[in-house]
Amino acid sequence: MKEQALLGDEAAALGAIHAGLSAAYGYPGTPSTEIMEYLIENAAGNAHIPEAFHASWCTNEKTALEAALGVSFAGRRAMVTMKHVGLNVASDPFMNSALLGIKGGLVIAVADDPGMHSSQNEQDSRFYAAFAMVPCLEPRNQQEAYSMTREAFDLSEKFQVPVLLRMTTRLSHARAQIKTEPIRAQNPLSKAGDKTQWMLLPAYARRNYVALIEKQTGFLEWSAAHPSNKLDLDGRDTGLGVITSGLGGNYYEENLEDFVKSRSGKIPARLHIGVYPLPIDSIRRLCEKAERVIVIEEGQPVIEERLRGILPHSITINGKLDGTINRTGELDPDVVRRGLALPPRPGALSAGAVTLPNLPGRPPQLCTGCPHGDSYETIKKAVQELDPAEGHPNTAINADIGCYALGATPPYSVPESIVCMGASVGMARGAAETGIKYAIGVIGDSTFLHSGISSLIDAIAADTPMTLIILDNSIVAMTGCQQTMVGSDKFRPLILGLGLKGEHLIELEAKRQFLEENAAKLKKEIEYRGLSVVIFQRECLEAFRKRKKSEKSK
Repeated sequence: MKEQALLGDEAAALGAIHAGLSAAYGYPGTPSTEIMEYLIENAAGNAHIPEAFHASWCTNEKTALEAALGVSFAGRRAMVTMKHVGLNVASDPFMNSALLGIKGGLVIAVADDPGMHSSQNEQDSRFYAAFAMVPCLEPRNQQEAYSMTREAFDLSEKFQVPVLLRMTTRLSHARAQIKTEPIRAQNPLSKAGDKTQWMLLPAYARRNYVALIEKQTGFLEWSAAHPSNKLDLDGRDTGLGVITSGLGGNYYEENLEDFVKSRSGKIPARLHIGVYPLPIDSIRRLCEKAERVIVIEEGQPVIEERLRGILPHSITINGKLDGTINRTGELDPDVVRRGLALPPRPGALSAGAVTLPNLPGRPPQLCTGCPHGDSYETIKKAVQELDPAEGHPNTAINADIGCYALGATPPYSVPESIVCMGASVGMARGAAETGIKYAIGVIGDSTFLHSGISSLIDAIAADTPMTLIILDNSIVAMTGCQQTMVGSDKFRPLILGLGLKGEHLIELEAKRQFLEENAAKLKKEIEYRGLSVVIFQRECLEAFRKRKKSEKSK
């Protein structure tokens, strides 16, 4: 154990390094900035940090989290840093990441700013952790910032979910001595065996959501047993209960001596909460004899608002939390009948009047003749001809939200991940920067304009060795053929204007007769050890039909 004097932000950063960090991404914002600054400063390694890792700023918090997802997809540990309002920007990939089969530990370090010292609001990130239903750790000092960050990576891999680390201004920017622990080696490259855990197509997402609900019991057991959720009852005055969290615990202890004197020497019973979800049994034990409870928490009244639902009262409440009503899926009359303890309604099927055969599933698929089908056949052929893996995964194909997401299912089965709008670009970047040799992002023209450009800016700035494939069918096809905000003819000048090298911006016509030629050109760009963009162009068939019909009617 070695001692160092560090800011809370620096302690969290060092905890990540010592936990075997492979890559970190973030966007600057007070009070979180020093986490990434410390990581960037030490990324090359030194006498005390034997393994180098990747650390860099990104265009925004969303692109940062998506790049970190690419690292986790490749089996390695990643951290993302931002301030509380930045989590609003990253909320799309954050909420969806809770449904993924997180492979390498993923920790999102968010620094809240109570008192708005340099922020526009007093948002509390614990609400986001509860909203996503993932664990949250809230250190109360620099030592816990270090040790909890290390623990967060283990927790993430154990439950296969992202973990939120909540920092606050006074902790982030105060310095104290910490003791360090032995450095853990980085994870080897190892992609997830079941790629459907990384695809949020509705059928997979519903299954993954059920799995997330099932994990809640494990989260509660972990929280109940965690030493940071410390309950003190023995020899205490149980008539008054005090609940503290985060820095609130420090401030309470600073005033405890005077508080006890004011109460004629009576020390109140107390529960300090350092990890979430809330330790419900400990709260109930603290409060079962209490006449009054004082809640001292940094930020908004997250714990206080929950107490009414946790503490005993005269009214029994039945609903989704006790299983009376289904926790997953939609409501329907039969679900409600079960909740009302009513017998099933008689009907044709239940009465045995009609027997239906077991019908095969009919999952959605690309339209016959869709240009994306020819593009995916080209991608498959190009990837099959790449150099074989050298003892580790050598390809990652990260796709995106749109009708082309259907290329993840047979007969194509090309994409390996589908997370949120724009994530394909950032995930391919993260996969490349953590060691995947051939990282490929697949995105549609409308989705690229929606939120892919920002991640491409990051990749261009770093000249990341990856290939972005834009499937340009000249329309927003999935939602009914709305016009894109920028026409296909503007893509080339737009991308070159961002700084991509012109010789590595390739435009191909997505037709089956050009399969061999297109696959050879694509393979060449995938093998290029820098950033390349390949645009497959052909109009959507449905858009073509609508256009022709409109032209005839004029």
